Amino acid sequence: MDLELKGKRAFISGSTKGIGFAIAKTLVKEGAEVIINGRSKSTVDDALKRIKETINDAEVTGVACDFSSPEEVKSLIENVGEVDILINNVGIFEPKPFEEIADDEWQKFYDINVMSGVRLSRAFLPAMKRKNWGRIIFISSESSINIPVEMVHYGMTKTAQLAISRGIAETTKGTNVTVNSVLPGPTLSEGVKEFAGVEEGKRDEVEKQFFKTERPTSLLQRFTDPQEVANMVVYVASPLSSATNGAALRADGGTVKTAF
Repeated sequence: MDLELKGKRAFISGSTKGIGFAIAKTLVKEGAEVIINGRSKSTVDDALKRIKETINDAEVTGVACDFSSPEEVKSLIENVGEVDILINNVGIFEPKPFEEIADDEWQKFYDINVMSGVRLSRAFLPAMKRKNWGRIIFISSESSINIPVEMVHYGMTKTAQLAISRGIAETTKGTNVTVNSVLPGPTLSEGVKEFAGVEEGKRDEVEKQFFKTERPTSLLQRFTDPQEVANMVVYVASPLSSATNGAALRADGGTVKTAF
């Protein structure tokens, strides 16, 4: 299927590994011009190398940015220019008992997970509206609905993304600009491997225990692969998803125990 992404220009925050990298690579394969992002130049350069080694004639560049710094975000926006597709993917998480989460940690999580998407969307949305075409996608989480007791601050930021995404979508009424959220479930990214204690050769054992104790409502009863999430995101980023706006789309393996 042709997703009609040739000639589209996309920026993905936090895209040097995990879900963000899978999204970037898939968009490149579909013919989009992609700008990837990481916290440091070295991680960006490494990701660019990995994409160019596997995809011939890849139209991909990169820019480093620490999203905890408004000044760096401002500089990034100025350097990137206009985009057709914005994927707000950058995010951090850390398991910690609620009583031990200090004020500055709450603020850090809010700045990176929430304000990054606010700042980027605010910057890139006006041009999308002028051109009467654009896609903004927030990578939220099933944790936005099933707030994880082991990291309440993370869950809060993911719920905030749903509210912001829907609110921005309301401003696009009558246009060909759409704003949606995608909610992955437990996905086997580098961070989740460390969080869940997945070691080489021991995935099956750890996975079985994790879904028995930590995410028993999952229907898949396994970790999703970043590519499985990327498949949905790239479709939503395409012109083919034109009837989907203001939605929270789940790629959570049935972890959220509702039908809607």
